[in-house]
Amino acid sequence: MIHPIEKKSYQILSDQFDFSGFDNFQQAVAKRVVHATADFDMARSITFSHRAVENGVAAIRSQAPVICDVEMVRAGITKYPTSCYLSQAKSRETGLPTRSYAAMTMAAKAHPTGAIFVIGCAPTALFALLELATSPGFQPALIIGLPVGFVGAADSKMQLVESSLPFVTNVGDKGGSAAACAAFNALLALATSQDNDDI
Repeated sequence: MIHPIEKKSYQILSDQFDFSGFDNFQQAVAKRVVHATADFDMARSITFSHRAVENGVAAIRSQAPVICDVEMVRAGITKYPTSCYLSQAKSRETGLPTRSYAAMTMAAKAHPTGAIFVIGCAPTALFALLELATSPGFQPALIIGLPVGFVGAADSKMQLVESSLPFVTNVGDKGGSAAACAAFNALLALATSQDNDDI
């Protein structure tokens, strides 16, 4: 049952922004991201690869592994098992490659096919996956690429859009853990709803 406050929030979303440019499944993701961030710029900038939502839903239904770039993202996904490799990665004295880069490389090697990667903090984690984009052995089910920041975030997301990888992302510096969690949780809601058996 939807809480009255949440219901009112979604009504405000629909009143203040035209989501008709998205299909019904994309709308579910876009609305949840805006609801989590209170930022209509996210709705204007969010973009999907072909059948990204359907791919994500199918992966969740098949109990695909879900890998998060940071523990904050992982903490926001409470109804599905997730992993984060950051604690296993070591940083170098130079700081490069970053721990996030090393951790995501480790995660991709452990789960080269069929996983969902959720990135809401570190652009370098997304860059790590992008380096594997042309590798025939790397075939993720979906990358939710919503890192935030003034260094690398916009560039990494643009490269994701230009890659052959399946994605949910946005244009620009904005993003963050709340946005990434919201995108995944929207997919999870679609995957577990009996009304969406035809996805």
